[in-house]
Amino acid sequence: MGPRAVPRSCISTLDIATRNYLAVAVLHTVEPHDDVLVAEARLNAEAFGRLYDRYGDAIYNYIRYRIANTSDAEDLTAQTFHRALVSLSTYESRGHPFAAWLYRIAHNLVANWHRRQGRHRQTPWEDLADDPAAQAGTSDDSDADTLFNRQLLLSAMRLLEEDRQALLVYKFSQGLSNAEIAAILGRTEGAIKSLYHRTLSELRAQLNAGPDGATTTGQAS
Repeated sequence: MGPRAVPRSCISTLDIATRNYLAVAVLHTVEPHDDVLVAEARLNAEAFGRLYDRYGDAIYNYIRYRIANTSDAEDLTAQTFHRALVSLSTYESRGHPFAAWLYRIAHNLVANWHRRQGRHRQTPWEDLADDPAAQAGTSDDSDADTLFNRQLLLSAMRLLEEDRQALLVYKFSQGLSNAEIAAILGRTEGAIKSLYHRTLSELRAQLNAGPDGATTTGQAS
């Protein structure tokens, strides 16, 4: 059983020193807002480490979903935070979370990485299908069917344009809102909603197409 709430009547009888102590204690249990950490990091680079601790894993996971090489993903993650640190003086929230700025830096680095690798090696969706975590428990037919369907979906994703692939990663891997994605990609929220629906339609078309490109839905077996 958790601690019982202190009755308001008891709080009203506390002396000023005790109230101040409780106020400070509460402040120390609440995670500071990003803007507070940014302000501290502008004065003390070591404070930037708290922002890295808060978003490092998320940025790495995003980059890892977008490229094939783990060591490159680690390198690009480091570059993302280095660029953020050296550019911190120019950062403005403009109503968007600090994470959106980090994702935009990472997005640009990933795009440059893809250009160096060649357009048709942009997103290793097949690597996700080979992930041990994705294949855990595939000992019976139903699990095998699940894995097959996952691989089918990832193969369809691989055929999408780069911005559509990125959108799906932001939505389903990172759990970002349309507003956050819009800030990252430099588009309006309405444009992101439209892109999302077009992307899902294209995915459905890919999944309904046979090996020769013909639609298989509704065909006799």
